[in-house]
Amino acid sequence: MVNQPVLAQTRWKWSRTLVVAIVGMLIAAFWTLSQPANSFAAETTGPCVADSATGCFNGTIKGVGAGVKIVISGNGAEVIAVTDADGKWNAAVTTAGTYTLTLDEATLPAGVTMKSEATQTRDITLGFNKGAVFTVNGGTDGGESSTDGDTGSGTETAATGFNWDRLAQQSVSGLRLGLLLALASIGLSLIYGTTGLSNFAHAEQVTLGGLLAFTFSNVMGINIFLTTAIVVVLTGFTGWIQDVIIWKPLRKKGLSLTQLLIVTIGLALALQYAFQIFYGARTLRIVLANPETVTFGPVTLTIESLWAMGVSIVVIAAVGYFLTRTRTGRATRAVSDNPALASASGIDVDRIIRLVWIMSAALAGLSGVMLGLVLNGISWQTGMQLLLLMFSAVTLGGLGTAFGALVGSLVIGMTVELSNMVLPGDFKYATALLLLIIILLVRPQGLFGRKERIG
Repeated sequence: MVNQPVLAQTRWKWSRTLVVAIVGMLIAAFWTLSQPANSFAAETTGPCVADSATGCFNGTIKGVGAGVKIVISGNGAEVIAVTDADGKWNAAVTTAGTYTLTLDEATLPAGVTMKSEATQTRDITLGFNKGAVFTVNGGTDGGESSTDGDTGSGTETAATGFNWDRLAQQSVSGLRLGLLLALASIGLSLIYGTTGLSNFAHAEQVTLGGLLAFTFSNVMGINIFLTTAIVVVLTGFTGWIQDVIIWKPLRKKGLSLTQLLIVTIGLALALQYAFQIFYGARTLRIVLANPETVTFGPVTLTIESLWAMGVSIVVIAAVGYFLTRTRTGRATRAVSDNPALASASGIDVDRIIRLVWIMSAALAGLSGVMLGLVLNGISWQTGMQLLLLMFSAVTLGGLGTAFGALVGSLVIGMTVELSNMVLPGDFKYATALLLLIIILLVRPQGLFGRKERIG
């Protein structure tokens, strides 16, 4: 018979070794990131196509030829557009908002000077094209400037209007967004189901996954597939750390769910500031090269989008198999259904809750990597921007049900993308929330939640 103190000591040594190794990897990653590096601004070389995730700046500066640079900066991103032989230029951004466009006068041909202001400010909405006018003196064509496909006044042109091809494109984009939301939302739902806690810091696990992917892939030069595996392990480890250091001790002290909720909000804010300290406020591109696309009839997707959707489907299916077909998965569902009864049946509730924290953090980290690849950009606030959609998906599907979180995510994703066909991009999230309100008025427990008698 194995001596219990010796066994416990051996386990502690192994745990301590694992903790030291993983913490060392994190310190090395952050140290590497803090070293001086080249600018991550990327030059745009191909045509920009406005869609639900992209806005396009464009224009034409006649008479200057190729090589003139326009720097677009704002919302944590910096993109450099370069004119072609006809003076045309374009640049893609993945975040709506206000940007500063600056023509680099040092790149103008000899004898050519600025006639208009070299710096302009423009607002852009995803799914739209925005023109900008730069005029010069001494150009070969008289220096006249016009926007590419625009009126010359810098107004927005909408990429909206119903047609069947666009319906197909937006539907697939909605499926893609829904699958990526589901990766994160399932973990959020499992945490609520087993602990009753609405974890507002869950979105920061998504951000952490994307930022770590940037660190290992771009800064350290590690293959993206190996990077993804490393990120999943590290984010899962952060879930374990959270439960050991924060959540289990607070549960033992008997804190109410309201107090724990406030702790999650504070943790979320602390992590956001930490991300800004280490990574800055700019948007970081995981893939620096222009993405390759694949066309299926009227639908065009990047290779990264196909990979992200495929990985999401496989992982979600694996989670479903785990919850329904394995002993530990059934124990997880039992704890979610009735923790007291599960404990009386011999289930180690604390062990199951810790497993849920690890799995939820790992799924959120994987979602962050996939979102970074699909959107081709990650910033300190990426998770925060998706938090409301994640809560909407969980609430819509039914609180505490993993399958409900999946269905809710798909409904939210489709609603967000399809509404972009008839509404400006800034309103698409509001449409998803309006749908949530309508469904909850009709079915308060959500699509797959259970009715409960109160009182």
